[in-house]
Amino acid sequence: MEPQKFTKPFYIFFLMMPTGISQGFVTVALPFLLTKNGFPVSLTAGIVAFGLSANLWRFIWGPVVDMSLSLHKWFWIAVFATIASLLLICFIPLTIKGAAFISLIVFVSQVAATFTVLPVNGFIAKSIKENKKGEASGWYQAGALVGVGFGGGAGLWLATHFSVITSGTVLCIVSILFALTILLFKDIQHVKETTMLNEIKILGKDIYAMIKIPVALFVMILIIMPIGCGAMANLWSAVAIDWKTGVDIVVLVTGLLTGVVSAIGCVVGGLIADKWGVWVAYLGCGVICALVTILMAIMPEEPVIYITGVLVYGFSMGMIYAAFTAIIFFVIGKKHVATKYSLLASLGNLPVVYMTTFDGWMHDKFNSRIMLSAEAAVGILFVVIFYLILKRMRYKKLIPLIVE
Repeated sequence: MEPQKFTKPFYIFFLMMPTGISQGFVTVALPFLLTKNGFPVSLTAGIVAFGLSANLWRFIWGPVVDMSLSLHKWFWIAVFATIASLLLICFIPLTIKGAAFISLIVFVSQVAATFTVLPVNGFIAKSIKENKKGEASGWYQAGALVGVGFGGGAGLWLATHFSVITSGTVLCIVSILFALTILLFKDIQHVKETTMLNEIKILGKDIYAMIKIPVALFVMILIIMPIGCGAMANLWSAVAIDWKTGVDIVVLVTGLLTGVVSAIGCVVGGLIADKWGVWVAYLGCGVICALVTILMAIMPEEPVIYITGVLVYGFSMGMIYAAFTAIIFFVIGKKHVATKYSLLASLGNLPVVYMTTFDGWMHDKFNSRIMLSAEAAVGILFVVIFYLILKRMRYKKLIPLIVE
C-alpha cells in the first residue's frame, strides 16, 4: 500500500499499542500476580511506581531521537527492545526475596516502552494539521490505554489460566502485529542541521525559548500536580479483594473493558479539547476524575461497585489523558519535538509515580476508602488553585493562540 503523505489521526492508535501492552502487563497483571504471591500492597505499589518512574527520564533520551536516525528506524528499535524486556519479566520468579531484581527489570522494560512513543510524537507534531491535533491526541492516548487494557487483562488471564511465559509470548507477538501499522506511514528522516555540537546548541536554545514563554512554564507546573493522574489505575487489581471481587472479573474489568472505555474517553477528551480548548478539557476532566473517586469511596464495597467504579474511573482517565497530550502539543511547537514532548511528558508522569506510592501507603496504613478520598481531595484542591491562576493569566493576556 502507498505510504500516506500525512498521518491520519486514527493510525496513531495502532502505533501506541505496543507501549500500552507493556505498561498494562506491569500495572495490571503484575500487581495481581505479586499480591497473589504474598507481596503487600505497599511493596507492590513501590515496584509499579519504580517501573513507571522510567517516564520521568524521557527527556534524557529524547534528544537522541531528535538528532539521529529516522522515525521509522527508532520505532522498530524501540518495539523490539520493548518486547524483549517484557519477555524477560515473564521469566523472573515472583518472590519477595527477589523484589529488588524484579523492580530493576520492570524499570528497564518501561524505559524501552518510553522509547516507542518518541517517534510517534514526531509523527503527530509534523504530520497532523493543527485543527486535528486534539483528535490525534485522543487516538494517541486511546491506543496506549487499550494496549494497557489488553496487556493487563489478556496478560493476566493467560498468566492465571496457562502460564506467565505463555502470557508474555502472546503479548509480544500481538505487539509486533500492531507495530506493522508503521508501514502505512511515510518515514520522516533526521535532518542534520550542521555538526552534532551545533545541533545540541540549537536544541538547547529551542528548549530555553520554550520555557521562557509564560504559558509553557504554567503547563510545566500544572502537569506535575496530582490532577486526574489516575494513580489508582495501577492498583485496582491489587486491591480488588477489598471489594470481594474474583480474579476472572478483575481480568475482564481492569483489562479489556477498562481499555475500551478508556479509549472512548480519550476520543471524547480529544474532541472536547478541539471544541472548547485544552484548559477546559484538562481542568474539567480533573474534576470529573475526583468526583468519580470520592463516589467510589463512599459506596458499599461490593463487586458491582468495583466494576462500575473502575470502568467510570477508566473513562475519566481517558478524557484527561487526551487533554494532557493536547496541552503538551499546544506548547511545544514543531521543532525538536521528541525532546520537548518527552521533557514535558516526563514531568507529567511525576504525579503518577508519587501518587501510586502514596495510594499504596494509604491503603496499608488505613483502608481503601481513605485512600480514594485522599486522592480525590488533593485533585480538587489543585484544580481550584490552577483555575484561579489560569484566570489571572488570561486577564493579563499571557495565553497565546499557538506556540511556534
